[in-house]
Amino acid sequence: MQFQVLARLADAGSPLTMTQLADGAVYSRAGLTYQAGLLEKAGLITRGTFAEDERAVLVTITDKGRELVGRVLPGHIQVTRGRLLFDPLSDADLERLGEIMTRVRDHVRTQPPRSAAPRKRRGEATSSAS
Repeated sequence: MQFQVLARLADAGSPLTMTQLADGAVYSRAGLTYQAGLLEKAGLITRGTFAEDERAVLVTITDKGRELVGRVLPGHIQVTRGRLLFDPLSDADLERLGEIMTRVRDHVRTQPPRSAAPRKRRGEATSSAS
């Protein structure tokens, strides 16, 4: 997850709010906050207030973080896209995968962002009892 956060910040070209990061993350808000704390301690990001909305936390990748992404990203892409994902697939498989992922992307875009979901309170059950 830490690499995902750094890569999104580097790709964005400008700071993102924690909400924007959470909307693209697979983990919970608490998990993102914890990981952001570790990245900040390592000097890879900074967190601060957002002038337009004092409730929002603005996250900025540091030069150290950008350098790390630049150093690691090419190998990450080579391993994940090449050897692990695409090498074992035929051209027909790749075409079908593209069709499937397009449908998934379009479906995901119709859903509200995770940050729009109401927060559960401590002790609140995840499902209702009959």
